[in-house]
Amino acid sequence: MAVTEFNAALNQVATERGIPVESVLESIRMALASAYKKDYGGNLEEIEVDLNPDTGEARILKDSEDVTPAGFGRIAAQTAKQVILQKIRETEKEVITKDFEDKLGTILSGVIFRMTNDTAILDLGKAHGILPVAEQVQAEQYKANQRLKVLVKNVREGPKGPEIVVSRSDPNFVIKLFEQEVPEIASGVVKVEAIAREAGSRTKIAVSSNDEKVDPVGSCVGQKGVRVQSIISEIHGEKIDIIPFSPIPEKFVAAALAPARVTEVELDMEEKRAIVSVPEDQQSLAIGKEGQNARLANKLTKWRIDIKGTTGFFDDDGKLVLEEDATSKEVVGIWDAEIAKQAEAKEADNRPEVDTKPEVEGTGDGGTDNTEESKAPEQPVEDVEEKKVDKNEKETAEEETSAKDSEKEDA
Repeated sequence: MAVTEFNAALNQVATERGIPVESVLESIRMALASAYKKDYGGNLEEIEVDLNPDTGEARILKDSEDVTPAGFGRIAAQTAKQVILQKIRETEKEVITKDFEDKLGTILSGVIFRMTNDTAILDLGKAHGILPVAEQVQAEQYKANQRLKVLVKNVREGPKGPEIVVSRSDPNFVIKLFEQEVPEIASGVVKVEAIAREAGSRTKIAVSSNDEKVDPVGSCVGQKGVRVQSIISEIHGEKIDIIPFSPIPEKFVAAALAPARVTEVELDMEEKRAIVSVPEDQQSLAIGKEGQNARLANKLTKWRIDIKGTTGFFDDDGKLVLEEDATSKEVVGIWDAEIAKQAEAKEADNRPEVDTKPEVEGTGDGGTDNTEESKAPEQPVEDVEEKKVDKNEKETAEEETSAKDSEKEDA
């Protein structure tokens, strides 16, 4: 089929606007019908436009009868122009809205080209993204021509068309960054169970693994921390705590207060309240600066956390040393392997000792001889005989010495 001037222009408009060719043709039909009604009257429902998509030839049909006026094409061209453009713009908006609705919750890269009342306007390609103050990170500075990664949060209708609301402060923004950097999360082996974020300051994220051979925390951190460092660089130095998720509330609450080490967790199921005991040297870490660590742990676990101090401190071996009696107490681990190891150690310590000493023969009356003589170890027979010989020789030597002394006195 030969490409006519009308056909080429039709395809060019559809390509530039990113809309289907049929939508452009429908816009032209509606515009021609409106132009006929304006000049000649009639009802739009009764007017039908027959448009050739190859040549652009149009006929006006009314009750299946050709009523096209002479020279209608030249007369209606100017009238139909604005209607056609309007319809094309409306169709374009619909296409853009549908396109970005399919991208909700994904990360896009854009360039800031204008700042309006502290609101950043980004160029996202087909549309402009709006980064309002509420979705900005207060610690970040934005300027024109700055390239940013943003999360598509909402698509709404504005006075000038669809508005794409983007965000950098939303917790899902950090989750999507992890999906880009950690293949295990993208494949579903590692799952993000919960997240709590104070944008620009600190984020806590709990992860789990579907494969026991895959360490969820290690996968997110990466070799020498390369994966998590890439994410920290994107969010301009915001601290990230990656903790293992556990379906056991006590373990999850204890892990959520990291880097503080917890000795005990008591749960009140009715009030959904967790009373956490930490030693004195860990209280400041558990609470955090201005209560931030405890606040984020509360958001992460959905438990109300009360921190209770206990006397003592952790030694270098991870044991809790109590100041009253200087005894040690093992820390409650947050990993199943650690808890099992501690349980085995405690079980070994509680085993009764087996007495392997031989029983002492009883006395004549059936009792047990508990005297010191009975407890004294038996000496070998050879040692006893040697001692007897040494004693006899000593007595003989003394008698000879006494006899010699007597002879001297007599002399």
